[in-house]
Amino acid sequence: MDLAEIWRVMRRRWYVLLPGLLLTAALIAGVYVLVPVEYRSQSTVTLLNSKKATVAFDGNPFLSTQASLTGMADGLARNLNSDDSRAGLKAQGVTGEYEAKIADNAQGPFMWLSVTGTDPAAVLKSDQVFTAYAEKRLQEFQSQQSVTPEAMIRMATIVPPQKPEAQTKTRLQYLIMAGALGFVLSLVATFFVEARRRRSDKPGRHRPAPAESAESDAVPDAAGSGAGASRTARTSAGASP
Repeated sequence: MDLAEIWRVMRRRWYVLLPGLLLTAALIAGVYVLVPVEYRSQSTVTLLNSKKATVAFDGNPFLSTQASLTGMADGLARNLNSDDSRAGLKAQGVTGEYEAKIADNAQGPFMWLSVTGTDPAAVLKSDQVFTAYAEKRLQEFQSQQSVTPEAMIRMATIVPPQKPEAQTKTRLQYLIMAGALGFVLSLVATFFVEARRRRSDKPGRHRPAPAESAESDAVPDAAGSGAGASRTARTSAGASP
């Protein structure tokens, strides 16, 4: 079946295709309404050496980096993604989904702290709370180990929580899936009806109507009755004196 034949079938069975396309449009509209736009805010922080460790560098923490800081950043990210931290952040008013992880292609103890939600103002506020909470958790870790303030690892904000940006990729994917599914089902229904009609129109599939069958059955009976009557008349004539 070529494109011309497909087009002819679609034109011939438009009464099947058109309702399917209308239902597809309604499905797309429903997805557009039910799937809200998500917004994302992100901040970037880094871990710095303690004041005690930077004495040899005139107190400049950016000149003193150690591999242990990256390991600490990974441990902090895991803790921030835990259920305990989730409960603590929720109690402080954080809404939406949040994530803490080592920054991609990072060459040091850099972390990304991001929050995703449907309300831009709430997302920005939540990311600010999340960033402050991460620094608090870092200090609590070290306090539990009785680390003196001069030897504590510090946190610095490299990029503060940014203005939330719309994340339309997921919504667009759902819209495309809904449109493609509705269009394919409409075509399937159209060609199904076309196939049924073609099978019913094939020659040799016509059966005689009940009236025709009764009439054809009555003809031989009438002929047989006439022949029987003739034979009876001849027999009667031969038997008479």
